[in-house]
Amino acid sequence: MAYFPAFLQLEGQRILLVGGGAIAAEKLEKLLDFTKEITVVAREVSESVAGMAREHCLTLLVRPYRAKEALEYDLVIVATDTVELHRQIFEETRSSRVLVNSVDDTRYCDFIFPSYVQQGDLTVAFSTSGSSPAFAKHIRRWFEGILPQGVEEFLSRMKRLRKELPKGRERMQKFDAMARDFVGRNFPRREK
Repeated sequence: MAYFPAFLQLEGQRILLVGGGAIAAEKLEKLLDFTKEITVVAREVSESVAGMAREHCLTLLVRPYRAKEALEYDLVIVATDTVELHRQIFEETRSSRVLVNSVDDTRYCDFIFPSYVQQGDLTVAFSTSGSSPAFAKHIRRWFEGILPQGVEEFLSRMKRLRKELPKGRERMQKFDAMARDFVGRNFPRREK
């Protein structure tokens, strides 16, 4: 079954990343686009993870994961080579509201990481529900190549107008026309 696409507000949420290797570094890099409230716990930590932890003032605990530690967090990402640890953490959180991502093992996932493009307030995510992360990555790269210049400025202008114009049908029509015009000028129509 496919995963439901949702965008989570991570501000104020406590994030735990279990693992300190190359895959943990990839996940950490993505998380840092959206929050700095991250604790990393790992027996060993790569220089990449350690460097990001220093640069962004993250909590870095160089030690093994402790049983039920995940219950102190809102979101947990397990990026280790130990399948048993992935299963343990997932099972520990079943009676809580903690969401878990177990890297490369959807059996122990409440959510998955999409491949995404971010330009200012625009975030476009691509997912294959775990069947081919490589495909999602390549379609994202293709999309990045067609995304027009000026998206950030356009969305900043729209955000300002949302605060200035009163809610209602007139505002909705104005925003729809502006968005249609921006897209029409920047994305060529494809022949059917």
